[in-house]
Amino acid sequence: MYSLRGTLSRIYAAAPRSLLFSSNLGQQGEDKLLRVACSSEARQQWCWSSEARPAARSSSWEPRPLRSIGTSTGQQGQNGTFYEFRTYIIQPGKVADFKKLTSDNIHLRTAHSQLIGYWSVEIGCLNEVFHLWKYDNYKQRLAVREALENDKEWQQNYISKMLPLLRDQTSEIVYMVPWTVLTEPPKKGVYELVSYQMAPGGPAVWGKAFQKAVSAHSHVGYCTLVGVFHSEFGNLNKVHCLWWHEDADKRAAGRRRAHEDVRVVAAVRDSATYLVSQTNKLLRPMPYSPLK
Repeated sequence: MYSLRGTLSRIYAAAPRSLLFSSNLGQQGEDKLLRVACSSEARQQWCWSSEARPAARSSSWEPRPLRSIGTSTGQQGQNGTFYEFRTYIIQPGKVADFKKLTSDNIHLRTAHSQLIGYWSVEIGCLNEVFHLWKYDNYKQRLAVREALENDKEWQQNYISKMLPLLRDQTSEIVYMVPWTVLTEPPKKGVYELVSYQMAPGGPAVWGKAFQKAVSAHSHVGYCTLVGVFHSEFGNLNKVHCLWWHEDADKRAAGRRRAHEDVRVVAAVRDSATYLVSQTNKLLRPMPYSPLK
């Protein structure tokens, strides 16, 4: 087995110098890095918020958070809060039945935990719905799942009728990155979920370049950033950006402006160095979705 110290050495060698520490890291700093890397939640916060270190510094140096991209310098992940992405693919021809069944019974589900948003996929994988749930910690999620299993009304009125309508379903646990908070759009519109599969190594390798690319798009002003989520369970090194648009035509016009903005082009070029693949979906909120 490779040692953690050896793994970190390989990450250093693969990453750009601007993302790494100076060569005089020292034993004390390296030991501190190893301790941080052993904690999942601390690792998430540290990787997303560490800046390039100066060539010389005192032994009391501590990582500092990067600036917000315009929403917040939130501390998600440190307090245990996470989100669950649930994606259901409906049997062709059964989408209308699924939507009505869910509309009639969603109150039974939201009685147990907080629903953030519920959307149908307008462009992307057809016959698909996507919903986003918030949990304070894993203990709460476990309690919710157990309560739902024992909720006879939920099981009889919804689950028993819904499952035959499904072709597939997936679940992914994500944290919000520390430089965003969940933002509510100003009015009704459409949403875009852009998912990036990044190179192995995590935010310590590509986090800073990725943040600059997202920030550049946000500053163009053609869309509203709702939240940025980093995978914890599911496909690792995956990041999801949830955007709001007034409508699909405004999105198209804004994209054309972004492609002509040299700041966006430069930031995307740097981030694309670490990109493996990306997909996007245009989402339309359900009537019962808190995010409209």
